[in-house]
Amino acid sequence: MTCDDLNRFKNIKPLYTERLTLRKMQRSDVSDVYKYASDGRVTRYLLWNPHLTLGDTKRYLSYIERKYKKGEFYDWGIEYLGHIVGTCGFTSFSIADNSAEIGYVLGSDFWGRGIAAEALKRVIEYGFCELGLNRIEGRFMSENERSLSVMKKCGMSLEGICKSKIYVKGKYRDIGICAITRAEYDNFVKLGTF
Repeated sequence: MTCDDLNRFKNIKPLYTERLTLRKMQRSDVSDVYKYASDGRVTRYLLWNPHLTLGDTKRYLSYIERKYKKGEFYDWGIEYLGHIVGTCGFTSFSIADNSAEIGYVLGSDFWGRGIAAEALKRVIEYGFCELGLNRIEGRFMSENERSLSVMKKCGMSLEGICKSKIYVKGKYRDIGICAITRAEYDNFVKLGTF
């Protein structure tokens, strides 16, 4: 992966799955984004607090619009049945190590439908096949068993738990790390299990 690969995000293209369109979020998505971003169940294991007002969501979407223009935002909105129900994408890249970290969030009304795993598989495929990454990892607060389950469904394996790794929302949290390598991904594809 090179800096040129990251330039793709200046004009982020949609990705498609059987049920989903992963696309750039827009200001017109404000109501959809506010619905999940204001839900304390959704943000419980995230680093950010729930949006308190529609204005918070409008400011957030304006902020990411600027980041998209600079090619500094690597998340797609998850569109399902005509609505944005969450996000999935990359939170960071290491060009030197040819690796990236992924992240995702999904509205609670859509939990249990396989949507997060479907989106994550498509982003993993993009990372390996389009960006040429060698490793993709994801982190989760250890109490968040749903997140661990999503990553395992996508071929990622648990590498370990870092005790008291971060201080967020008033307490120290243990952080789990899952990962998948290009060789593992290629093997899953060869076996038809990805």
